[in-house]
Formats: sequence, C-alpha cells, structure tokens
Amino acid sequence: MNWSFQLYSARNFQPWEGVLATLGKLGYTQVEGFGGVYENPKTFRAELDKNGLSMPTGHFSIDALEKDFDGVRRIAEALGIKLLICPYLVAEDRPSDAAGWRGFGERLAKVGEAASKAGHGFAWHNHDFEFKALPDGSVPQDHILSSAPGIGWEMDLAWVVRGGADPLPWIEKHGKRIVAVHVKDIARPGEGLDEDGWSDVGHGTIDWAGLIKLLRARSAAEYFVMEQDNPNDIERFARRSIATVKNY
Repeated sequence: MNWSFQLYSARNFQPWEGVLATLGKLGYTQVEGFGGVYENPKTFRAELDKNGLSMPTGHFSIDALEKDFDGVRRIAEALGIKLLICPYLVAEDRPSDAAGWRGFGERLAKVGEAASKAGHGFAWHNHDFEFKALPDGSVPQDHILSSAPGIGWEMDLAWVVRGGADPLPWIEKHGKRIVAVHVKDIARPGEGLDEDGWSDVGHGTIDWAGLIKLLRARSAAEYFVMEQDNPNDIERFARRSIATVKNY
C-alpha cells in the first residue's frame, strides 16, 4: 500500500524541506496537504518530487471551496491533488439542529458538483462533533452524508471514537463512500499527556490491524493517511507509525 502522511502533523517541525526528506527516507510515498503548505505550490511540488513523494489528497477550508474554487483548483493542479477534502467547520458556524446540518450537507454537495466538473473528487473529513447527538437524537454525520449523497467521506476513525461512536456500524453502512482514512491512535490511560491524548499508530488503544483489514474489505478507501494532531517528536511518530502499518 501507498501509506500517506498528513502534513498538518508536522506543522511545528519546520522547515518543510527537512520534513519531506525524513518522510521519503522512512518509506512514505504520499502526503496529504493542508493550508500551511499551499503558499507556493510549484516550489512545494519540486520538494515533493525530490523526495519521491506525491500529494494525491489535500484539505481545503469550506470558505476557500465556496468563495475561491478557482484558486483551490489551481493549487490542486500544481500539486497533483486528485481528491479535495473539506476538513472542518469551526464551532461558531456549526448548526444546532438537524435542519441546519442538512443545509450544510447541501452546501458540501454543491462543492462536490464543482469539484467533479473540474475533474476532482471531493470528500468531507470528520472530527468528533459530527457524532454528538442533536436535540432530536440524530447526529450531524447522518445529515451531512444523506444531504450530500454524491460526495465521499475521509473517515478519521479516532475522532469517531472520541465522539463516542462505534466506527464499525459506520464502516458497514457507508463503506463505499469512505474514500480515504486517517490512521491515528488514541493513547492509553496516563500516556500521551503532552500530545493531547494521541499516540503513535499501533501504540495506543485502537485495533488498527483489524480495522485496516475491515476497511480493505468493506470500504472504497484508496488513501490511508497517518496523522497525529500534536506529536512531540515528528520523526518518532512517522517512523513508528509506518513500521506498524507495514505489518498489516
């Protein structure tokens, strides 16, 4: 498999030239972009090429996708991004009821149509808030997916767990829409205290060996992206994580 790496994990470990060199030496072949690497896409693409890396997926804010899609498209084309991903909705913009979340899903559906016309795939990336029950007992993720039936899902499985949900029924129900997966781990009790409770992949509490097997069988996931939101040692996280998943 072509294991990928979400560059957001390395935002505090500059310069990017050193990060990309490390990832290439460790055996990664892909990376996933985010806003912090899009300032000079041609220069960044050259660094990727130098280290044997490609960037098939990238995160773009809902504001950029809705208000400057041409700019997003130009960045994506320069970097070779095939799958555009909307990664987040800030707390103050999150709807408080089912109707509001259905409306947000409809907004994502329109972005998906624009992406398709431009020759790109499009997906939503979850955190934990999409699995918190609304006043009527439903959850936002159901409304997002049902209101935007044509878009994919980049499943951040650890955030599903932190949201209080069991990922297995979601994989069973929506597997064919899961086009990418964030491979991250939750630290054991008492560990990862200075890393926001996250862990190197395979060194925490999530059964990644079983889940990757299930995802291969039941999902459409093409990209498996290593991520840790706040690592204290980027080389250690990248090295131990890819060593773990290569055994799967």
